[in-house]
Amino acid sequence: MVSRGDIPDIIPCTTLIRGFCRVKKTKKATRVMEILEQSGAIPDVITYNVLISGYCKSGEIDNALRLGLDECSPDVVTYNVLCVIFGKLKQAMEALEQQLQRECYPDVFTYTILIEATCRASGVEKAMKLWDEMRSRGCKPDVVTYNVLINGICKEGRLNEAFKFLNDMPSSGCQPNVITHNIVLRRMCSTGRWMEAEQLLTDMQLKGCAPMIDGLLKMGKTERALSLLDEMRGKGLKPDVFTYSSLVDGLSRERKVDEAIKLFLELEGLAVKPNAITYNAVMLGLCKARKTDRAIDFLANMVLKGCKPTEVTYTILIEGIYHQGYVDEALELLDKLCSRGVVKKKLVEPVVIKI
Repeated sequence: MVSRGDIPDIIPCTTLIRGFCRVKKTKKATRVMEILEQSGAIPDVITYNVLISGYCKSGEIDNALRLGLDECSPDVVTYNVLCVIFGKLKQAMEALEQQLQRECYPDVFTYTILIEATCRASGVEKAMKLWDEMRSRGCKPDVVTYNVLINGICKEGRLNEAFKFLNDMPSSGCQPNVITHNIVLRRMCSTGRWMEAEQLLTDMQLKGCAPMIDGLLKMGKTERALSLLDEMRGKGLKPDVFTYSSLVDGLSRERKVDEAIKLFLELEGLAVKPNAITYNAVMLGLCKARKTDRAIDFLANMVLKGCKPTEVTYTILIEGIYHQGYVDEALELLDKLCSRGVVKKKLVEPVVIKI
C-alpha cells in the first residue's frame, strides 16, 4: 500500500502496534511506526504512547525515553508513563519540570506517582509540598492519592496525622475505601492501639463499611467478624467475594476448616462466585488439617467451575502432600509443575527447602 503512495490509516496501525507490543515484539511495532512516518502520515500522541508503553513493558527504557522526550510531542499520559518507569525521584521531577515548561499540565495520576515516589525517597514533609502544589493548581486528589499519602504518614509513625486525613476525606469530597481503612487499621494494630482500632471498626460499622471485617480478622477476632457479617446481611448489605474470602481464610487459619467450608458452600446460594483466593483459603485449611485428599477434591471442583488455579494453589497442595509424609510424591509433583511452567521455581524455593 505504501509503495503505491497511499498513506496508511493511523487507527488500524495503532492497533497493530499495540498488538505487537502486547506480545513484546517491539521491533515489529517500531517498524510499523517507521513505515507510518515515512509514508507521510502523522502519528498522533496516542500512537506514540502505545509504543512508549510497549518499550517500558519490554524493559527498553532508553527507547521509551528517546521516543517520549525527543521524537514526539508528549501529552500528560506520556509523562505519566515516563514518571512510572524512571523509578528515581530526581528523574521523575525533571520530567515534571519539562512537562510544565511545555505547558502540559500534570493530572491527578502524575501527582499521585510523584507523591508516592517522594514519600519513599525523601519523606512525607516533601511529599506534602507536592500535595499543596497539586491542590493550588486545582487538581483534586482522588482516593488513591489519599491512600498513598496516608500510607507514607503511617510508615513514619504519625498515626494521629493519618487519622486526621482519614476523617477529613469526606468533607473534601472523597470517600475513603477499603484500602484507606486497612492502612490505618494495620498501623493501629501494629502499634498496639487496640482501643482506637476497636473504635474505628465501630465507626466503620455505623457507615456500613466492609473493611471492618478484614480489620477484625487481622486482630484475630473471627467470631466478632462473623457476627458482623450477620449484621451486615440483616441491614440488607451484600458483602462481596473479597469479604467472604477474608472470612474463609480467617476460619481456615484458626483451623476451623469445617466452618470455613460451610461458609464457602453458602456462597452459591448468595450468588457470590468464589475466586482463587477463596478456594486457596479452603485448601490451606484442609491441608493444615491433614486432609489433603479433600483439598485435591476442591482443586478439581475449582477447575470444573472455571476458576483457574494459581501458583499459590499448587504450592499449598505440594506442602500438604509433603506434610502428610508423601515426600517423594511432593517432589515429583513439584518437578512436573516446574518443568511445565505452571509454577516458577523461585516461588517454591521455600517449599523445596522444607522438603
